[in-house]
Amino acid sequence: MEKKRETFSNRLGFILVSAGCAIGLGNVWRFPYITGKYGGGAFVLLYLFFLVILGIPVMTAEFAVGRASRRSTAMSFERLEPEGTKWHVYKWFAMAGNYLLMMYYTTICGWLILFFVKMLRGDFTGMSPNQIAAAFTQVTQNPWLCVGFMVLVVVLGFAICAGGLQGGVERIVKVMMTALIVLMIVLAVNSVRLPGASKGLRFYLTPNFHHMVQYGIGRTIFAAMGQAFFTLSIGIGAMAIFGSYIGKEKRLLGESVTISALDTLVAILAGLIIFPACFAYGVTPTAGPSLIFITLPNVFNHMPHGQIWGALFFVFMTFAALSTVLAVFQNIVSYATDLTSVSVKKACLINGAVVILLSLPCALGFSVLSGVHPMGVGTTILDFEDFILSNNLMPIGSMIYLLFCVTKSGWGYDGFIHEANEGEGLRMPEGGVSKIYLTYVLPFVVFCVFLGGYLIH
Repeated sequence: MEKKRETFSNRLGFILVSAGCAIGLGNVWRFPYITGKYGGGAFVLLYLFFLVILGIPVMTAEFAVGRASRRSTAMSFERLEPEGTKWHVYKWFAMAGNYLLMMYYTTICGWLILFFVKMLRGDFTGMSPNQIAAAFTQVTQNPWLCVGFMVLVVVLGFAICAGGLQGGVERIVKVMMTALIVLMIVLAVNSVRLPGASKGLRFYLTPNFHHMVQYGIGRTIFAAMGQAFFTLSIGIGAMAIFGSYIGKEKRLLGESVTISALDTLVAILAGLIIFPACFAYGVTPTAGPSLIFITLPNVFNHMPHGQIWGALFFVFMTFAALSTVLAVFQNIVSYATDLTSVSVKKACLINGAVVILLSLPCALGFSVLSGVHPMGVGTTILDFEDFILSNNLMPIGSMIYLLFCVTKSGWGYDGFIHEANEGEGLRMPEGGVSKIYLTYVLPFVVFCVFLGGYLIH
């Protein structure tokens, strides 16, 4: 007899856990930076356009595959594919994508926890920007610190997953996501009230077509497409798993829109926190780890009660990262339980050890393995792992999910539309232009995102 599958306790749990998977570090340091770089408010409009026509349909496809199969990617294709086809081969790449994400995400999450502790203790008080930069370098070059906090993240994450979907992941992520949004609103209000914050708001939100032309219209479009695509964590089955835990009461397009809106809200709030604060104190915002670990601690040093605001900032950053870790760990545990008869607790124990081992190269990539440059001088193991995932597995996986849902050799358009439109809420358009778009246009657009990732980089 088949074991009964766990479900979310309610719709809110599904939305918050799915949004927690989508909401991550890219929302905080990538979205604000590229928005300012590529034209401010004009770029935001372009991003929202591509989110609607690109990201939301792919997310809906993943949810539909998960809900119809009642399985993770480890078994979903086998349940839905026509006999004799080989769609299920992709499951190994999707599973690899989830492990690959955690191979570097756990290290960055560990840095965030460490910086929260340092900010709370006042370690950065009175430091110059160069001293803060040196402090971050010391952290990344200390193998014991990096490995130790990475292990802490892995152990904490799988310990929560061992409590089950409702009792572990859903219960904790609900608290973290609620606290994250409240903290972001508080931090954003504080930032926009700072003297001189208006310059940051203008930089961030005022349409700047000169920047779009300066960096190239083509590059700007690809950047907007890429952000809309990657922000939702689609293409590696990370969303399909949550579809497998929900009932048929709601149509899936409406759920995708809700989760995408929440993800976008967090991204926009992140910019409202970062840009006004940076411009208020004459600090130029930069991209990547330097923004979070060097630029912003310098800003908090200038701010009244900066130690408290800095600690709150790193709490919200930790919640954003941990919500993604928990969601992906839940996916990994589901792979193990779907493929074998192993218990949830045993799956957590085994995968905890596996993820720690797989995460060691990145954790040591700035110290013991700093001489390893997989993509040329100046690149790190983290850069390489992120490139393989973001520029390869995610866009290719999205094309596979789309083609599986709309082609006769796969699950088929009729099966997908029937599943997506079961229940109440926003209906997925059927037939005609919609079918042509989903079958031919959208896979081509996703392929362009894949090619654009290579051309831009």
